[in-house]
Amino acid sequence: MIDENTIVNRIEEALVKANTILDNRARAFLNDYTGPFSAILRENAVISEESGLPLCQDTGFIEFFVFMGHEVILERPISEILDRAVRNVYSSNPYRYSVVADPFHHRENTGDNTPSVVHTFIQTGKRLEIRFLVKGGGSENLSRLFMLNPTITQQELVDTIVHSVLENGARGCPPLKIGIGIGGSSEKSMILSKLALTREINAANPDPYYAMLEERLLREINNLGIGFQGLGKGITAYSVSIETAPTHIATLPVSLAVDCYLCRRGVVVFED
Repeated sequence: MIDENTIVNRIEEALVKANTILDNRARAFLNDYTGPFSAILRENAVISEESGLPLCQDTGFIEFFVFMGHEVILERPISEILDRAVRNVYSSNPYRYSVVADPFHHRENTGDNTPSVVHTFIQTGKRLEIRFLVKGGGSENLSRLFMLNPTITQQELVDTIVHSVLENGARGCPPLKIGIGIGGSSEKSMILSKLALTREINAANPDPYYAMLEERLLREINNLGIGFQGLGKGITAYSVSIETAPTHIATLPVSLAVDCYLCRRGVVVFED
């Protein structure tokens, strides 16, 4: 049994940190950047950390990835517990509410930034690991699903992804953290691409082939010259992370997801 209040308190702390303190690896890239608005971007990070104001006015919606051991017992459904944490954080801090209840017709704001998007994966054991992304609208709108022919070459796969970043990358507040999902079904590959974004910047895939493919994609995307904030100076992407899954013999789903230069993410672990 994991106490609900313990989960809520730790998720609240992690959400505030993600919204106000720039990822250390992203900060290192920002400190090396000397192009347009570099001083302002660095000042923004300092002001946010010192004042508690959010790093960006788009404080996003929260997407959770819950890895739950089969022996874990909770007092309520995990989605309700996580929404309680999100509701507390967004109602007690100067964070924008970005969630609308009806996606197309009324589009009325829910007024507390819930419900969150929650993906749950059941595993063996007593461990509960909760990863999350703070997803702004600009980066989320760059998401893409490609149902490719399984006979394509590596070059064709690379060209598909790089071309999508070329067309849209400047709108996602680069440098981007790029997640790629390969395999599964159409919706599985999209979840994999989001899951890839929860990895640390430059955490290589354990499979040497996919680690090489990550490096190639990163190199070709940075060769596009989009640059910081789309202004043509500095890098276009921090990293490319790939997650894979088995798929049908006649399909090759490939999905693209991106995070903006703030890389707002977190991981909270509960272990016996």
